Amino acid sequence: MTGINLQTKIFTGLVAGIIVGIIARMPELGALQRAVLTLEPLGIMFIRLLTMTIVPLIVASLFVGVASLGDVRRLGRIGGKTLAWFLGSTLIAATIGLAAALMARLGEGLDAATRDSLTTQFEQHGTAAAQVTAPTLTQTLLAMIPSNPFAAASTGELLPLIVAVCIFGAAATAIQTDGKRAVVGFFNGVNELSMVVIRWLMTLAPAAVFLLIAATVAKSGLDLLRSLAPYCAVVVAATAVHVLVTLVPALRFGARLSVSDFLRKTGDVLMLAFSTASSSVALPVSIEAARDRLGISNEVASFVLPTGVTLNKNGAAVYKAATAVFIANLYGVPLGPGTLLTIVLVSTVAAFSGAGVPGSSLVTTLIVLNAIGLGAHSEAAIALVVAVDRPLDMIRSMVNTLANLVGAAWISRSEIGAMTGRSEQPA
Repeated sequence: MTGINLQTKIFTGLVAGIIVGIIARMPELGALQRAVLTLEPLGIMFIRLLTMTIVPLIVASLFVGVASLGDVRRLGRIGGKTLAWFLGSTLIAATIGLAAALMARLGEGLDAATRDSLTTQFEQHGTAAAQVTAPTLTQTLLAMIPSNPFAAASTGELLPLIVAVCIFGAAATAIQTDGKRAVVGFFNGVNELSMVVIRWLMTLAPAAVFLLIAATVAKSGLDLLRSLAPYCAVVVAATAVHVLVTLVPALRFGARLSVSDFLRKTGDVLMLAFSTASSSVALPVSIEAARDRLGISNEVASFVLPTGVTLNKNGAAVYKAATAVFIANLYGVPLGPGTLLTIVLVSTVAAFSGAGVPGSSLVTTLIVLNAIGLGAHSEAAIALVVAVDRPLDMIRSMVNTLANLVGAAWISRSEIGAMTGRSEQPA
């Protein structure tokens, strides 16, 4: 397979994993299922090894990028564009998820017996978990400032770590000494080492994806989608609509990139996000693809992509809004204009508050359900959809990663235009 590109190898591993997982569920092949489950930790080791590179890569690449800006005002401009993209694309995603669920009348039309069966069999799960509430604006702002950047790095809190690195990188733009050159040189070396490690690890990606997917299917099977098939179909369709009406135009007309060329250069990143259900795991490869294949500047890629893993989750916003409508209809919650607006706005906030790891969006969906008055039923409602969350999580993780790459490409293009415009102005 030496002549096959990486994304094709990863996709082959994905398909092979599904096939082996299905075969392993046959009653007479219990030994195969045990073998697949025994080998699953090797796939988890791959995820941990790739995750190991996230903090050194973010710190090194972001510091070098910010320190090389020359003008700290440019950092503010890039940051403003980044937040505008995050907020705008996530709001659109939540609106599309809401509209799709309303048009499909998700949760409506069920007979009383079916509805009661769906809503009561999980009620026992609704008493143990505490309610999840959205953080206030003050809490969010305070959480962005780390009292200890090393502690933030050790716990994987990317947003406060990014803030700390940006502050120190901005300070580096104010000095021109040997000390600055030594520090920038050190972090530039760490950045290069991180890239080498990532390239080594990605040679293992197809085998790791095979093991992870085979184990997932061997444990749960594919028939788990049947009982909630209409709900899953609407979520997937709404996510596809968001890609087509929001991300593709932004890529084509904002970033001025061909869709086919973009997918060819980032296919391995998207397949990795899909197969691991984690945009965080795909982050190191996203940065490498953005800089080396898409030609996005280091300062943009190293700022937008890590921040996006923490804040920008378009796929999660679609999922939360559609899920809220589905659950509200099941429990008979009236969907008036105020409730619909609440779903869109809180889905956006909840998408910002999640983490780029498997299953996090499922937990933060409780914020939306609590906001529309489901109260004690919220945890039972989450238990209802948890059986089909893994495949939906894979899809939304891929879309989250896609949205971040598109945003980075658009912002990089706009920065090129801004720099060109200034250079053409008369002195």
